[in-house]
Amino acid sequence: MPKMTFILSDGSQKEVDAPDGLSVMEVAHKNDIDLEGACEGSLACSTCHVVVSDEWFDKLDEASEEEEDMLDLAFALTHTSRLGCQIKMSPELDGLVVTLPSATRNMMVD
Repeated sequence: MPKMTFILSDGSQKEVDAPDGLSVMEVAHKNDIDLEGACEGSLACSTCHVVVSDEWFDKLDEASEEEEDMLDLAFALTHTSRLGCQIKMSPELDGLVVTLPSATRNMMVD
């Protein structure tokens, strides 16, 4: 089974199983990793924002225009930022490393 590593906001690392077809956000939720996902993957927020390690970024499918629009709202955006709900795990992504930002910006909360 593919694995991936989350670098948590405190700098610690957590390697977890990442089954094919699950999104990075779903993998985080299955493993009690604090990645919000307020819109539950419907591309209506940026709370599942992750920073993909440089060596993995070019292996991902290109972000859609809708994802790019939501990323514009993300806290601490970088050149390798993506939404965790839009990265689907596959054998090619075995070993993926993503960093959780230190904070998120939830526009869905009043």
